[in-house]
Amino acid sequence: MKAITAVLQPFVDNHSLAGAVTLLATKDKILDVTIVGFADVAERKPLRPDGVFWIASMTKPMTGTAVMMLVDEGRVNVNDPVTKYLPEFTGQMVIAEQSKRHLLLRRPTEPVRVRHLLTHTSGLAFSSALEKPTLDAHPLCDAVRSYAMMPLQSNPGTKYLYSNAGTNTAARIIEVVTGQSYESFMDARLFQPLGLTETTFWPTAAQVRRLPHAYKPDAAKTGLEKTSIGQLRYPLHDRSRYPMPAGGLFSTARDVARFGQMILNHGTFAGRRYLSKAAVAQMTRKQTGPKVTNDYGFGWGTGKGWCGHGGALATNFVVDWQHGLVLVFLVQHAGFPGDGGKSFETFKHAALGLR
Repeated sequence: MKAITAVLQPFVDNHSLAGAVTLLATKDKILDVTIVGFADVAERKPLRPDGVFWIASMTKPMTGTAVMMLVDEGRVNVNDPVTKYLPEFTGQMVIAEQSKRHLLLRRPTEPVRVRHLLTHTSGLAFSSALEKPTLDAHPLCDAVRSYAMMPLQSNPGTKYLYSNAGTNTAARIIEVVTGQSYESFMDARLFQPLGLTETTFWPTAAQVRRLPHAYKPDAAKTGLEKTSIGQLRYPLHDRSRYPMPAGGLFSTARDVARFGQMILNHGTFAGRRYLSKAAVAQMTRKQTGPKVTNDYGFGWGTGKGWCGHGGALATNFVVDWQHGLVLVFLVQHAGFPGDGGKSFETFKHAALGLR
């Protein structure tokens, strides 16, 4: 739409945004795909509508959806202690006091529960020392075992601490309960049925050619310079890399929109039900409890009449029931110079104003 191009093109013109692919959809129809800027700024290579982007933590709502499928089936209960599924967490302690020379551990006031994993209130740290230098170097079972060996940073349910480890642990429960690998379950139960043909942990060589360069502010903070995806190991198509449930997916605007349309339609898409209406309502409303100010559901950022999630390279999407819309905003930015950080909110304001 001209209106969306009009508000985003100035960010490209002032070199605070390399480029963006945006999409606007209702529950059953794509209304608009807008493209501004470049996949490669120096070569003036334009973005394309089927561009493949690292969506990073936008993976979390998809993992949360997979867990809720098992909740629907009665195979997982979000109030269960994690130890019911993963006994390696038995006896995990919480940090009571810590300094450079002193560490005091105590028993947590309550066990880590599945709901805590999905809401960043488990007390688990962001990651473990095993996940260095990248987050995709070890099988999920090994990564999760390393989390069980760490003390909790806070008592479960008391603080919001953004934690890839929590989401990854929830995904490990999927494996234990189903007997399938996490990636096989996602493919069989979500990606293939929903038609997410471009959504993958391992973009092919052809997909990598459609992956825009990632950018960060240059040294002067006035322009852009190329960067890489530091959390993942290259080459990205190498299947020896392990899938990362908290942030490993690559996808396209169309695929993200189809997932969002299913959520907008309360768990159904094209006549097929993926989740119960109750499960969608539960996971997309605040689940962090009255003492935690952060509004977060089971894998979703939440608000009045909407849910959504962003990613490490500034990708974002929103499911907005008030306006009956899915908004998708795909960029590859590790920070912005100038006012580029306002580009998503500018797009969202323009898109919602069109309804």
